[in-house]
Amino acid sequence: QVQLVESGGGLVQPGGSLRLSCVVSGLSLNEHSIGWFRQAPGKEREGVSCLSRLQDSLYYAEPIKGRFTISRDNAKNTVYLQMNNLKPEHTAVYYCATAVCTPIYAFSSEDEYWGRGTTVTVSS
Repeated sequence: QVQLVESGGGLVQPGGSLRLSCVVSGLSLNEHSIGWFRQAPGKEREGVSCLSRLQDSLYYAEPIKGRFTISRDNAKNTVYLQMNNLKPEHTAVYYCATAVCTPIYAFSSEDEYWGRGTTVTVSS
């Protein structure tokens, strides 16, 4: 059974940091690219970052370049999203999912595997 489980969200003040984790079970990170997506209140879901299965393609959405870093630990079958210098506009539910990753976009669909999300709230 394939499962993706996100954690690490919470309430943080502007300028703060969070590290999101996506623990993957039932499939190998060497065979599946993983992306981070988010959905802010009242907005459509969008791609945030993505790391290809061979780790030869990285994608970051333009608004978060230089603030967020994606990485993975194969031994733990976990993908991370380090988020620094957070702003209120980063408030959203963040999801990880199996995805198509290229340097210019991250794409997933409802046919892919998704976690249930972790909520990030940036507020003073």
